[in-house]
Amino acid sequence: MKFVFDLDGTICFKGEPVSERIVQCLLELKSCGHELYFASARPIRDMLPVLDVRLHSFPLIGGNGSLLYHEGEIVHSTSFQDEDLAKILELIHRYEATYLIDSEWDYAYTGPNNHPILDFLDPANLAQSLPVASLNSIVKILLLTSTHFQDLTKQLEQMDIVLNIHGNENVVDISPANIHKWSALSTFGVKAENYIAFGNDANDMSMFSNAKHSVMIGYHDGLSDIADEQIPLTGDFEGEIIKKLKELSYTYSEIRK
Repeated sequence: MKFVFDLDGTICFKGEPVSERIVQCLLELKSCGHELYFASARPIRDMLPVLDVRLHSFPLIGGNGSLLYHEGEIVHSTSFQDEDLAKILELIHRYEATYLIDSEWDYAYTGPNNHPILDFLDPANLAQSLPVASLNSIVKILLLTSTHFQDLTKQLEQMDIVLNIHGNENVVDISPANIHKWSALSTFGVKAENYIAFGNDANDMSMFSNAKHSVMIGYHDGLSDIADEQIPLTGDFEGEIIKKLKELSYTYSEIRK
């Protein structure tokens, strides 16, 4: 069986790397014949530092589906259409929005110097911070502040792009049209109803909707309607995640006699 994991808030927490005990459990899944995929809102450069090097050879999906990485290189990327990008940049200017804009590897940042996103941004110093005009292609846009966030969001909702609105963090995550985690899994050749998904947020909804079985970590309103089960973020929740992985590994093992 294929297992697909979101990162932040699902198998790694508070910006820290995936813990050794979860890494060991994931490697056990592999040894039992299962396939592992990791799918995050982070671009690839920000996924690598929180994944143990032993997990770097597995397929990685970054930027909510805009970046596909396998065995040390980006094998596929999807950038914004020129017309859509021009419109988004015009709205950013009109509504005085600050942002984190990602290309395949480098980025442009205009947000506050104390914004929490900086704790997750290029922690291994793998990329360059550049003016947005210097980025070769743009695959993901995160809007951080704005003078009129609600009006800006309404304008963006009229466009043929993918929006994930994170109300708790008051940020808007923008991907190119038809790009999400499920579209990326499809590009990797994964079929619907042929994988197990672990996630925690709005950007996991597309992969939950097409999964054989889905496990919500913590709680999210949208995911709760489609998740098959939940692991609350209380007590030894990492231990509960490991317990669930072992249970699902046994249930769906392709090598079980």
